[in-house]
Amino acid sequence: MTHTLATTLQPTLVHTLRMPIRWGDMDAMGHVNNTVYFRYIEQARISWFDEIACTPDPAGEGPVIVNAHCSFLKQLKYPGEIEISTFVGPPGRSSFDMFHQIHMVGADGNPGVLHAEGGAKIVWVNFSAEKSVPLPAGICQLLPPQKRLPPT
Repeated sequence: MTHTLATTLQPTLVHTLRMPIRWGDMDAMGHVNNTVYFRYIEQARISWFDEIACTPDPAGEGPVIVNAHCSFLKQLKYPGEIEISTFVGPPGRSSFDMFHQIHMVGADGNPGVLHAEGGAKIVWVNFSAEKSVPLPAGICQLLPPQKRLPPT
């Protein structure tokens, strides 16, 4: 999470996932391909959704991503294990922001090194109507409350 995201949105840690780096995740340059970082983040997001029983229902409502981003800070290489920390920001009417940090577990004796950070805007939609709808109350309860900024 960048300093700006952390200070303006005050996200809350909601999930942590560990997973191995697979041999096939690497590219010809000998490091994890940039597209794979998005797969790691996707798996962390889906794992949290599964944990909170938020599996999308194609015949009803659920979460979709309207944008995604990732900053690649340090190369990941096979073999290894990563830990993906998932954070969420406060709810809007129909959306919220998710943020992720990717660290190597036990990397060179320095497990605190941040290798990548990214995130996505999640919008709750009615799939058949193809329109956003208000976030369910159960989801809003899992998100941090809106913080009001002091008047200037």
